[in-house]
Amino acid sequence: MSLSQDLDAVLDGVVDSEPRVPGVVAMVTDRSENVYEGARGVRDLGTGVPMTTDSVFAIFSTTKAITGTCVMQCVEEGLLDLDAPAKNFAPEIGRLQVLDGFDGDGNPVLRPPKRDITTRMLMLHTAGFGYDFFNENYNRMAENHGQPSVITASRASIETPLLFDPGDKWEYGTNIDWAGQVVEGVRGQRLGEVMRERVFEPLGMVDIAFVMSPSMADRRATMHLRNADGSLTPQPDLVLTQEPDVHMGGHGLYSTVGEYMKFIRMWLNDGTGPNGRVLKKETVEAAVTNGLQDHQKVVMLPGVIPWLSNDAEFFPGLSKSWSFTFMINDEDAPTGRPAGAIGWAGLANLYYWIDRANGFGGFWGTQILPFADAVSFTGFMDMETATYGKKVEIGVA
Repeated sequence: MSLSQDLDAVLDGVVDSEPRVPGVVAMVTDRSENVYEGARGVRDLGTGVPMTTDSVFAIFSTTKAITGTCVMQCVEEGLLDLDAPAKNFAPEIGRLQVLDGFDGDGNPVLRPPKRDITTRMLMLHTAGFGYDFFNENYNRMAENHGQPSVITASRASIETPLLFDPGDKWEYGTNIDWAGQVVEGVRGQRLGEVMRERVFEPLGMVDIAFVMSPSMADRRATMHLRNADGSLTPQPDLVLTQEPDVHMGGHGLYSTVGEYMKFIRMWLNDGTGPNGRVLKKETVEAAVTNGLQDHQKVVMLPGVIPWLSNDAEFFPGLSKSWSFTFMINDEDAPTGRPAGAIGWAGLANLYYWIDRANGFGGFWGTQILPFADAVSFTGFMDMETATYGKKVEIGVA
């Protein structure tokens, strides 16, 4: 069987199984072009509108690498020192305090941090921020003290206490939202404008934005909630705010899978796109290298809010590290992904990987909550495994 036949079978399997995914778009690219594009199922189980390769997704945390690219452009131009205080460009971050627990009345106990947050810490998720769906203390702040969800795209949703002193450890959270604020301070523009001018236009990316165009909105895939019995309930009104107070660099973009493939190809091509260079080759190489210190470990993400996330971890038992701003698998993965490859995911069960050594990568797009959905994630792993099984066909010996 060919790569296309193998991947078609994976997609057919996840939409025809029980439990199932409502719809999926998956693509694989080499350094030049997509070598596979597939869509199966429906955008919305309530309407039955078919899923198509130009369907628009809330891409959640797959936004992060694009924001990280904008940060590295600022570094390249000598406008930003990663080790200088981030408050130089995002003053509000300098006023945040560390949450040292709660007193007998349940009120938060706060103290000043021991050191300034740097943009490097933000890029590596070591600044002290978390997410309420992965951290019990943030969830408690949300439930009892009115800390807004990041889904609101409000300034208050990122002006939260720190969970620990900056630099003390790795914790996945709103760090890249703050990195986006640093970019805005450097450039004097909203993050979406910076992305459009400096990433999307050089890469020929059109159907991607914090605020959807009418055409994008017409093609939007509906979010679905996985129920305890495995069934799915469409949530047509669950849409990220289209009047965002903050352009959330950590999760706020809408995009088609095809547009994201252009971004993946930029990383496969040492920073170059069809309309010009986005990053220098040496910047790309630095940005895909582990930046964590020995005391900063990538750990499993515990699902604290069950409807938003299950416990989540790529390749349990294998060492992972973090770069600007991707997860790196430090060891060869059972799918065939080699040590040193990069990738990450988005909350609504979107996943991608980029294998610069072999020259290909892929993206899997669904719109299902909670994160780490067994059906969708297994489908992605099967897609990746099938792709490595056909390396020769892609042109990799």
